[in-house]
Amino acid sequence: MRHLGLLTLVVPDYDEAIAYYTGRLGFELREDTALAPPEPPGKRWVVVAPGPGAQTGLLLARAANDRQRERVGDQTGGRVGFFLYTDDFEADFRRFTEAGVTIEKAPRDERYGRVAVFTDLYGNRWDLIQPAQGSGSPSA
Repeated sequence: MRHLGLLTLVVPDYDEAIAYYTGRLGFELREDTALAPPEPPGKRWVVVAPGPGAQTGLLLARAANDRQRERVGDQTGGRVGFFLYTDDFEADFRRFTEAGVTIEKAPRDERYGRVAVFTDLYGNRWDLIQPAQGSGSPSA
């Protein structure tokens, strides 16, 4: 069996990103390990995931140079680049709004399920999706 294990998300600060993803979005911190030389001082391996049993996680990578810092918040050129699937849309949407998550597009029903667009702390665009019964994945 194959699956995506991690996707890298470039962030300006590890601790700020951990606090946002675990606090506001309810992700779990799976790993936070300081890397040893020859890696630069302060470099860490930080992984968060949507919850128990999630196969795919986010590797939070601190921007290390100007080129990477320029990409923070716009890693997909303004497109929705992240898709968070849920089996309880209303509860997650309510928790996100109560936690101050920026909702960019209100919930709507599509052929593939219930969806709302939100932005993370850095401006990356996400879909929160509860798939419709028997639907495939939405096309991007």
